[in-house]
Amino acid sequence: MEGPLLLLLLYFFSSQFQKDRYREGAEYLSSKVERARPTTMNADMDAVEAENQVELEEKTRLINQVLELQHTLEDLSARVDAVKEENLKLKSENQVLGQYIENLMSASSVFQTTDTKSKRK
Repeated sequence: MEGPLLLLLLYFFSSQFQKDRYREGAEYLSSKVERARPTTMNADMDAVEAENQVELEEKTRLINQVLELQHTLEDLSARVDAVKEENLKLKSENQVLGQYIENLMSASSVFQTTDTKSKRK
């Protein structure tokens, strides 16, 4: 269940504006967690605050995990683009080398057929 939730969160955090906004939100939530202190001795209030603190920590963790996954996705995308470029470059070089070899073979007498062999048969 956590995987699809992360993918859904990743989709919504795709723009730079949203990343910055949620990063600030994560920092805000983190500071709220640090500043959360029980103000009364009431056990019910303490339990509610503890539950809220756990929720805030979980949200902060999920936001940070989504941001990390998004950066990983960006890195992988850049790597794919680089590999595609390298592939095109190598294909071009292979074509040039292939044409060069063909030219050498056609210019060499070793690779050309002779009419004397065909006359003997």
